[in-house]
Amino acid sequence: MAKEELLEFEGIITEVLPEARYRVKLVNDHEIIVYTAGRMKKNRIRTMVGDRVTVEVSPYDLNKGRMVFRHKDGAESGGAPGRRSTPQRHFNKRR
Repeated sequence: MAKEELLEFEGIITEVLPEARYRVKLVNDHEIIVYTAGRMKKNRIRTMVGDRVTVEVSPYDLNKGRMVFRHKDGAESGGAPGRRSTPQRHFNKRR
């Protein structure tokens, strides 16, 4: 299936499900189950409840989709910009 045939929607993550799936409420008030796109997994993009995301949906099955983008906006959990929410672990070198 060509990319032009996919429908693209924006929504908010409402629930984190097992097996790396999410329940997303779209802007048109429909709820669908989505999985994370491979590029998001590869780049370790974290998604949490309340994040605004872009979802691609096949016109043949409107109940499932693929999350392709997480928007950076006020819904993001935040500390200082550009800082990690969890500190890096520093390990002592073996002698």
